[in-house]
Amino acid sequence: GLQQLSFSLMMSGYSTPDRPFYRVLLHQYLFLLKKYPILTKSITSGILSGLGNVLSQIMEQQGKDPNVKNLTFDGPVRFGVFGLVFTGPLSHYFYHYLDKLIPSNVPYSQIKRLLLDRLMFAPLFLALFFVVISLLEGSNLKSLKDKMKTGYWTALKMNWKVWTIFQFININYVPAQFRVLFANLVALFWYAYLASIKR
Repeated sequence: GLQQLSFSLMMSGYSTPDRPFYRVLLHQYLFLLKKYPILTKSITSGILSGLGNVLSQIMEQQGKDPNVKNLTFDGPVRFGVFGLVFTGPLSHYFYHYLDKLIPSNVPYSQIKRLLLDRLMFAPLFLALFFVVISLLEGSNLKSLKDKMKTGYWTALKMNWKVWTIFQFININYVPAQFRVLFANLVALFWYAYLASIKR
């Protein structure tokens, strides 16, 4: 009786002593990833992008008056929207077509994939980030141009420094279905950096 109930709860996605919560969560994530890949990657990207902005705000609070809490929700919402609408779907399709465009049996495939990511996808994606976040902030064209002029090149150089090793690992060694998640986990800290640049 009790064993059968425990088994039923386990199969239905509930945590049991034999199956801790994190294993249930992982099981559910893998199930959703297989059944709804783009939607799952998009929602994950949205959540982690928003968390990256929260992390940035917390980091900014360090060393300031502890009685003054300046955490805002508009930043995480903007970053979350960008992650949901752009990061998840675009990353999914980019990684998918990257494997088709440069299969692993092509000579120097690892380097070619990395160069395509670093020299084409990264600059375009970063420009898209600046444009979309500025639009979501309600900035005008002049303000966007100023931000691009002062922040884009700095952010792109930092992107190349920080992301190159992670993307080399991601593109060449992480299974295709987990690449967006891997990038999102690195991006948690990357978005914290970008949020500080955007201020």
